[in-house]
Amino acid sequence: MVVLGHFDQTPGYGVNRPQGSASWLFTWTTAGRGRLWQGGAHTSAGAGALIVLAPGVPHGYGVEPGARHWRFWWAHCQARPSWAAWLRPHAAGHGMYVVTSAPAGVHGRVEAAFRRMHADARWTGTEAPPEGSPPDGQIAVAHGSAARELALCALEEIVLLTTAARPTAPRPGLDARIRRAQQLIDADPGAPHTVRSLAEGVALSPSRFAHLFSSQLGRSPMRALREARLRHAARLLESTDLPVERVAAASGFVSPFHFNRAFRERYGAPPGAYRTTHGDATG
Repeated sequence: MVVLGHFDQTPGYGVNRPQGSASWLFTWTTAGRGRLWQGGAHTSAGAGALIVLAPGVPHGYGVEPGARHWRFWWAHCQARPSWAAWLRPHAAGHGMYVVTSAPAGVHGRVEAAFRRMHADARWTGTEAPPEGSPPDGQIAVAHGSAARELALCALEEIVLLTTAARPTAPRPGLDARIRRAQQLIDADPGAPHTVRSLAEGVALSPSRFAHLFSSQLGRSPMRALREARLRHAARLLESTDLPVERVAAASGFVSPFHFNRAFRERYGAPPGAYRTTHGDATG
């Protein structure tokens, strides 16, 4: 069963379970601060913190002393086995997982997923799942199998969004605008990036951007884009059965001939031969 709700609690609120719970507990703080403990592990949760408590371990939680309130989403369910690998790096001991690495940019997406999860859990299987923002204190219970699976899919998105986001330490001396441009390239290498579009994305003139990028990263923006596109193509060849022409187009190469030549130069084999050697036969 999946049970979840959204609370905004005032000082004095607290829950104590000496026997723990039979299910996993996920909490996502949106405002204020909470205090959670499990076994011998303790943590404080502020906005943007996902705290996960495994079943079978004594635990408790409540408004952190001195805080004015604690507003948070919570969900009880049985975790999917695939989530274990995502949560493991955030283990705090005693079955507690503390995820605080999600950048502010994904918080809205996580909040939306919780709202969708709350709606999906109340789906009857007819018409569309309900919409609207649930009032504080409204608890949803997913009774039907389809509603449970939909709710778990939303929770899986939440776990992945929060655990996969790994803010990296800025490279010393690297201009934040150049770091942002590199992130734009890496996130979508198949997009029709140009020096001008990348420069506009980081509020620099094209000439200034190209000079700063090359001087700080040791290669031109278009060279960096070409390398990112070839890496992207290699991943597609390894994990899909898309025709080579589709791989080229999806990776941002207009000319299949140019793609084949560039790929051979980079990986020492044409795309078809690379797939034969490195492809996933089960893909």
